[in-house]
Amino acid sequence: MKLTVVGCSGSFPSADSACSSYLVEADGFRLLLDMGNGALGELQRHCGLYDLDAVILSHLHADHCIDMCAYFVARYYRFEGGRASAIPVYGPEGTEQRLSTAYDDVPSEKSMSEVFDFRTLKPGTFDIGPFSVRTDEVSHPVEAYGFRIEHRGKVLTYSGDTGPCEALGGLAEGADLFLCESSFTDGKEDVPDLHLNGRQAGEQARDARVGRLVLTHIPPWTDPSANLRDAGKAFDGPVELARPRAVYEL
Repeated sequence: MKLTVVGCSGSFPSADSACSSYLVEADGFRLLLDMGNGALGELQRHCGLYDLDAVILSHLHADHCIDMCAYFVARYYRFEGGRASAIPVYGPEGTEQRLSTAYDDVPSEKSMSEVFDFRTLKPGTFDIGPFSVRTDEVSHPVEAYGFRIEHRGKVLTYSGDTGPCEALGGLAEGADLFLCESSFTDGKEDVPDLHLNGRQAGEQARDARVGRLVLTHIPPWTDPSANLRDAGKAFDGPVELARPRAVYEL
């Protein structure tokens, strides 16, 4: 299983990174986790426009899903070879309506469902391509999910956006790589059920006994070195910051 960081900036793109988007590959299957602002352009460095096999959206905030509107345009108005076939898109209840509203001028005679096969996420486990995906609802102001993705005995956990919660610990238990949001700075922001800070991300990694912690979704106004330091105080395993175009082999 290979993980490529397409974008890792939180809330809005930074000068160096698109918003949240992560490409997971195994056995020739390409699964994209989230497609936030700027992600579609960056994705094309790693994958052809029509080479994705499925997309999973953790939640419907723009920094995790808005480039799906541009991706609809790319798939619907494809000139060579005709319209691209529909691929599975997993998301919370109402994903199609939210994306269609964001695009706003999708005419009534056509629908995003012509190129996206929308499927509603619920807590549980499902198979997609070579992956087994377990999902659970995490702590965020809107319906939001974290994911545990398994392939040939290796485990990748992606937190999505969340505050500290028991569900995240269950998803991360024993994971080889824990891709965990770290939006807040310890001692600065304290908003319940919204985001993690570096210390909390480290504590979640420690308690779940993960192999490696990768901090992501750090907004441009947050000092990533402070979050890295705070995470390292709580978690004594390998910890690093997500970087655009970084590749991890599991």
